Amino acid sequence: MCAGITLYDPIRHWGGTTGKKMNIGIIGIGGLGTMGIKIAVALGHNVTAISRGTAKETMSKEKGASTYLDSKDPESMKKGAASLDLILNTISAEHQLSIYLPLLKSQGTLV
Repeated sequence: MCAGITLYDPIRHWGGTTGKKMNIGIIGIGGLGTMGIKIAVALGHNVTAISRGTAKETMSKEKGASTYLDSKDPESMKKGAASLDLILNTISAEHQLSIYLPLLKSQGTLV
């Protein structure tokens, strides 16, 4: 229940329940990230899963993500440039947000 509301609320707050299809990125594919993928897909959005390395790519796509980006691979990140309306950051450890900002469309939001 906690994970669900933790990811549903920012999607709702930033316009993800209005019926408008969005491109949503989820950073950090662990428990919260997986829940974010499921909720965003259930709401009809295109979801991009973003994680370090490729170990979670298959699982992310099985949960509904249409795209996977490896944040350690500059070429992978370039493929996602300016493609996301909303990014939900579920990483609890210290990390650089600057590598994710180029993924946002103009007027996009990082939460």
